[in-house]
Amino acid sequence: MSPSVPLQEMIRAIRSARTQCEERGVIQRECAAIRAQFRQVDNGARSHNLAKLLYVHMLGYPAHFGQMECVRMIASPRYSEKRVGYLGAMMLLDEKQDASLLITNSIKNDLSHSNQYVQSLALCTLACMGSAEMCRDLAPEIDRLLRASNSYIKKKAALCAVHIVRKVHDLGELFAPAARSLLSEKNHGVLHGAVVLITELCERNPEALERFRKTVPDLVQIMKSLVISGYSPEHDVAGISDPFLQVRILRLLRILGRNNEAASDAMNDLLAQVATNTDSTKTVGNAVLYETVLTVLDIKSESGLRVLAVNILGRFLLNNDRNIRYIAMTSLQRIVGTDHIAVQRHRGTIVDCLKDQDASVKRRALDLSLALVSASNIRSMMKELLLFLSSCPPELRAQAASGIFNAAERYAPSQRWHIDTILHVLTTAGGDVRDETVPNLIQLITNTSELHCYTVHKLYRALLTDISQQSLVQVACWCIGEYGDLLLRGECQETEPVQVTEDDVLDALETVLQSHMSSPATRGFALTATMKLSTRITDNVDRIRSIVSIYGSCIDVELQQRAVEYNALFKKYDHMRAAVLERMPVIEKNSPGHTNGESAGEAIKEIQPAKVKQAEPLLPQQPANQVCDLLDLLGGSEEPLQPSPAQSSTAPGLPINTASSAGGDLLDLLGGLEPTPTAPAPSVTMYDKGGVTLTLSCEKQSDTGLTVTLTASNSTDSDISGFTLQAAVPKSVQLHMKAPSGDFLPARGAAKVIQMVVLNNPNKVNLKMRIRISHSSQGSSFQDTVQIDSFPGL
Repeated sequence: MSPSVPLQEMIRAIRSARTQCEERGVIQRECAAIRAQFRQVDNGARSHNLAKLLYVHMLGYPAHFGQMECVRMIASPRYSEKRVGYLGAMMLLDEKQDASLLITNSIKNDLSHSNQYVQSLALCTLACMGSAEMCRDLAPEIDRLLRASNSYIKKKAALCAVHIVRKVHDLGELFAPAARSLLSEKNHGVLHGAVVLITELCERNPEALERFRKTVPDLVQIMKSLVISGYSPEHDVAGISDPFLQVRILRLLRILGRNNEAASDAMNDLLAQVATNTDSTKTVGNAVLYETVLTVLDIKSESGLRVLAVNILGRFLLNNDRNIRYIAMTSLQRIVGTDHIAVQRHRGTIVDCLKDQDASVKRRALDLSLALVSASNIRSMMKELLLFLSSCPPELRAQAASGIFNAAERYAPSQRWHIDTILHVLTTAGGDVRDETVPNLIQLITNTSELHCYTVHKLYRALLTDISQQSLVQVACWCIGEYGDLLLRGECQETEPVQVTEDDVLDALETVLQSHMSSPATRGFALTATMKLSTRITDNVDRIRSIVSIYGSCIDVELQQRAVEYNALFKKYDHMRAAVLERMPVIEKNSPGHTNGESAGEAIKEIQPAKVKQAEPLLPQQPANQVCDLLDLLGGSEEPLQPSPAQSSTAPGLPINTASSAGGDLLDLLGGLEPTPTAPAPSVTMYDKGGVTLTLSCEKQSDTGLTVTLTASNSTDSDISGFTLQAAVPKSVQLHMKAPSGDFLPARGAAKVIQMVVLNNPNKVNLKMRIRISHSSQGSSFQDTVQIDSFPGL
């Protein structure tokens, strides 16, 4: 291929290449020829070669070596070369290239050229790739052209001014007077450029916004002339007179009328006229109507006009074009909070959009449907949403389930309806619900004591039907463990009586335990439910014992730990089994156990002795309910069991360690040894109040280790129960509380409670310890705190 081949021949050769390698060969040969001709001083085919280079650039091949040729051709006096040079500059140069600065003077000269087309080339190039420096240098020239008499030049200059304002915000004030005067032009192109320029100025400068609010009557008049004007072949698009200008004017009116009562009142009549007179059967008319709706909803419009705008969006929902339906639902979603009643009128159409084949339309319809749920339509809307949940795509299932849960919690007409709705969701999409769904439902069931029998029967039937939905299975196992006695009675007024035997219930739980579909957490729920049934049935306790013993060697550590603890309850602590496995109390959502100690912080501060320095931080130890993991026989319950009322009140920054008799016994399952503390001498009485005496003795184990023995006795005539000791030490001291010998102090000193505390003081700081004493006597609770500043024997 010769270097002088025309552009058309080069395009034909490139397209005829069979492989990419052959295409690269053709382009490389042509680029080499173009380079050679660029070096020639007198080259008559400069524009021809640059045009071919621009085509090569469009294909994605390097063409940077043509940048200087663009600069030379822009400076050429010939229009044909100048045109290609400016085109090349717009394609090959940008504001980051140093070569772009070389054309600033050429652009300035061409802006003053006598030929309007040369001026147009310079304006287009500056608007396309002008840097901030170029814009500052040439802004006065653009302002001069905005005041020219040629409409063609004013249109180009207005769009160039828009680029300059975007690059250099400070230059907006320069163009404001000229932009205002352009609104009196009759040429639609000039009007379009003026509206775009004014919009840019108003968006970037609040002062300009206030100034151009005075132009609202002029804009309204221009818009009215477009709406009521007859057929104009020059501007007509599908029966709409210049829809592009109409859309731009409506956007500007939206900006000017936002948060301004006077400007909004001036355009209300116009917006009503546009909304009623624009043809909605074609896409062009829908575009104008959509901008009208957005303007009505964004300004301080009249209530009737807002209803009209919502009705237009309702008509959009019936359009066959999915894009129009999508933008209609997007707009309705934004206003459903402020115009809820108006949007409710189109609820049926919105619900029908849930059946649309397009995933984006379905998602928007789901969001809008959930937003429309209220106390008055909760039953009908939930029926539609549950129907949608059963057939919706997998990617929308989690969102739908979460929205249904929230709506049911806010507007549930009854507790039974609330439970039925959540169970329906778990049955349909149990694998897609959030993690907190299970504890939330457990709390709801616990708080509705009148529905315990109904709920456990319904969940039992659901468990027999399907065990693949893990959340449903977990809740079912929890309810069977808690209310299994109600299930076995078969006396439920809410549902049909079903005779369930103990073997049937245990068979169902064993199926869950052995199923490959059950997660470790679900097996934990099932094992705990099986264990709790040991106190609710009488004939199959041995079978429960054998089921539990099987999992004592389970590969899952959590399940194995539970099984070992439960086996110990059967063997070593059978006398405690009924008390440990009793029915859970009502779970309060905002209980102290959920406050992370915040609510108790103030109480602790009130009883802190002045001897402890506030600046001395204390080490956070194990939480107050350290034995609750072993006592948490519910398996996945959100609410931890509290060994004593005082344990839910832990001071921030204080390492309070608590143990009860039951917890202490369970913590010593593997050791097999009861704590047998010795009583080192000397012993000092550190607390004596209300008949409760607490003595302290110390035994030094090493240079940094110390064992403290606390012995409590009761000299009153009444028994004391729930006796608990909590300890706090400075930050640098490590504290470990062993299991106490009990939590019951009989009257008249018949027995004592011994608590051993192991301290490690590696930094050998001045040792201090604060003890909190909690107990109950004759139905009332008591709590006190004592400070220990010296330890005997040290």
